[in-house]
Amino acid sequence: MEAEDRPPHPESAERKVVVMMCGLPGSGKSTYAQALERRGYTRLSIDEVVWARIGHDAAELDPLEYGHLRSAVEQELWGELIRLMEAERPVVIDYSFWSRATRDRYKAVIENHGCRWELIRLKADRETLRRRLAVRNRRDDANSVTVSDELLDRYAATFEEPVGEGERVIVQE
Repeated sequence: MEAEDRPPHPESAERKVVVMMCGLPGSGKSTYAQALERRGYTRLSIDEVVWARIGHDAAELDPLEYGHLRSAVEQELWGELIRLMEAERPVVIDYSFWSRATRDRYKAVIENHGCRWELIRLKADRETLRRRLAVRNRRDDANSVTVSDELLDRYAATFEEPVGEGERVIVQE
């Protein structure tokens, strides 16, 4: 990570800040979010909660079953986000935020709680994503949900790239 791409240390950042990670699978969202976590931010991750519940790769679930589980976990983490904002704790939300409507919904609740949001868009070309996912797909942990080339293509086709939303874009190689 270049110096200008490093997450701020929470002591130098506002306590009432919520960082929203945004990007396709393999773009480095969790790596960046974990760096913030090491600096004192509370990291919210659907993938980690799902892994803790089922004990294996969520890609092994029936898509409908996974959708229900993911939705339930996101609701739980929504409540946790509210609690953390009320406690004025720095938070990083380690989701993909692929939809502008979802980003807007989170931004509104963050602002309504007197906090400031930062939208970090990690961007990588398709070859970089495929290379990173090939490595990640061989791991077996909470942050290694298997993503095939076909699934990556489907995600890329529906990803609503933030443009003019106050995002900070960090290009990955």
